[in-house]
Amino acid sequence: MNYRRKCSKQTKVVTSVGCLDSTFPQNSARYGLMAPRLQCSLMGYANPQQTAAGIHTRLYSRAFIIDDGKQRVVFVTADVGMISQRLRLEVLKALQLKYGNLYRQDNVVLSGTHTHSGLAGYFQYTLFMISSKGYIKTSIKPLVNGIVKSIDIAHATIKPGRIYRSRGELDDSSLNRSPHSYLNNPEDERHRYKWNTDKQVLVLKFTDLDGDGIGMLSWFAVHAVSMNYTNRMVSSDNMGYASYLLEQDKNPGDLPGQGGFVAGFSSSNLGDVSPNIKGPHCVNTGLPCDYLNSSCPVGGTKMCKAFGPGDDMFESTRIIGHSIYRKAKELYATAVEEVTGLVHSAHQWVNMTDVTVQINDTHTISTCKPALGHSFAAGTTDGGGDLNFTQGAVEGDPFWDGIRDALLGEPSNQTQKCHHPKPILFSTGEMNWPLPWHPEIVDVQIITIGSIAVVAVPGEMTTMSGRRLREAVKQELESEGAFRDSEVVIAGLSNVYTHYITTYEEYQVQRYEGASTIYGPHTLSAYLQKYRGLARAIAQDRVSELHVGPQPPFFEKNLFNLLPAATVDRKPENRHTFTIKSGNPRHSGDIVRPKARDKTFVTVEIYDNRTDSWEVVYNDASWETRFHWLKGSNRQSNSTVEWHIPPSAPSGSYRIRHFGHYKQMKGLRPVITPYKGSLISKSY
Repeated sequence: MNYRRKCSKQTKVVTSVGCLDSTFPQNSARYGLMAPRLQCSLMGYANPQQTAAGIHTRLYSRAFIIDDGKQRVVFVTADVGMISQRLRLEVLKALQLKYGNLYRQDNVVLSGTHTHSGLAGYFQYTLFMISSKGYIKTSIKPLVNGIVKSIDIAHATIKPGRIYRSRGELDDSSLNRSPHSYLNNPEDERHRYKWNTDKQVLVLKFTDLDGDGIGMLSWFAVHAVSMNYTNRMVSSDNMGYASYLLEQDKNPGDLPGQGGFVAGFSSSNLGDVSPNIKGPHCVNTGLPCDYLNSSCPVGGTKMCKAFGPGDDMFESTRIIGHSIYRKAKELYATAVEEVTGLVHSAHQWVNMTDVTVQINDTHTISTCKPALGHSFAAGTTDGGGDLNFTQGAVEGDPFWDGIRDALLGEPSNQTQKCHHPKPILFSTGEMNWPLPWHPEIVDVQIITIGSIAVVAVPGEMTTMSGRRLREAVKQELESEGAFRDSEVVIAGLSNVYTHYITTYEEYQVQRYEGASTIYGPHTLSAYLQKYRGLARAIAQDRVSELHVGPQPPFFEKNLFNLLPAATVDRKPENRHTFTIKSGNPRHSGDIVRPKARDKTFVTVEIYDNRTDSWEVVYNDASWETRFHWLKGSNRQSNSTVEWHIPPSAPSGSYRIRHFGHYKQMKGLRPVITPYKGSLISKSY
């Protein structure tokens, strides 16, 4: 294998972006903004009452294609909580219809940024449908379209280029939220690392052959939960804000989502990593929470919350996002180490409920049917549960176990034994009505770009789990001599969601992360075995000999939708105030005509005396604007627009405009009609 062949002479690269809120494409590098599905649940905190009621920032899909002349890989980082199995299958199906066998399960990686303020409703397993108001076609359709469109544009504009890598540390933007679990890892292993979270930032710099930058892809391990559980606005959170800042830097004068430079910020082994760096405190007393179970003397886990570094969630998002952006910008500017080599991809489907691992000559260990422990219901310090569960529970509760047994059935002895010491709250692997509650078949996947190995992980790995996996993959890649100085990075929340992956030692503590490791205490060992196999196949150039594995299901029946249809509106009246009567924003998402006119709910425009015209300087994808919607009485809604005026805004005459759609019944047929209005015109 001619590994040392220069990518700069052989490789074609391209970056592209598509809006996840869109229902149709536009003829540009990034395409038009349409209505998010307001009133849908937000995905991440598993709170059905946390429904979307506005826009903080838009959600985007950013695609990167690398081709070495013989093989091609695609990496997509999308502003969603996680990639669901159904979302991946739908995307692959759409790509197969367009491109045949060019884009496949083995060479396409889909990764979620893990924003907890993206929309839900795109899962096919019962547990997630229950917490997301069901399987909502109008939620999954724009996600599929946005991801596919970003790949479409990248595919159409691929050209020769170069890739450079750079690595650094960011030490002021992350905190381990389960340090007690981390300390249960072997002491000699912990002493190999300076921090109890991974601080490294890896940046890939993409340029054309003239050296002009066309994009950047970065990985950093931190939860996108700066926007907390009280938020009800669609938001790309801290990772999305980092993308926003770098793209604004590199595309001066363009509105968000426009311009040729694409900045992708991707999740990594963030399972136990919080951006709320002030740490957990009891909100009713201001005192630190109990160290072992993250609860408060009065109020329990619900009162124990982590905050910071800002005074509110918007300021915290800005500070963390800006720190991530600043480090990535620095690394991008100093990236001079060119990535050389070929492109590879390896993939298998694995039944994670039945993986056997040989640990020595006489003993084997196995994974389990999925189950969630009592501490799962306690939540985390980033968003605790509402009931009297606490983290660190290694014994069941007779009250809740009795309710579980009466409603859902008692876990089998085999499952209880397999998951020990986890006290099982939901034995989801033994619950199949109306559909299975958790996936059995999951994706394991690695793509390599020269010396860079991207390990696509179907869940949230803790810090130490990610370190062990990176080390295992690196050893296998370099064992055959084909790879040297390899850089292994974890791409979390990829391809299918399976909750958490802790080390065996962390699992024993049974904090939230351990209780949410659904395939049992040996989950990490099973993944290490599977990813070692993929890496070995790549290193030996024997990927074609890998067993494909059992294909995952694609359910057509028993999917349920608990989200009622949006009702008709009274026609909105324009008022020159910041709060106006409006239509339900969901109606804008129902417009599917290719030339639908209104692509944003909000614009801020400055008057140009030279041309006697208004120029859009901000829209609802801009950090400086916020769009709130509140369902009112008598079939009317109230929409509020905020423009947070930056110090850099030039003096002049501005107007704020709102666009939307309202639905009326004409005869027996619902008719959706656009409206628009100016909210304010004022000199600043």
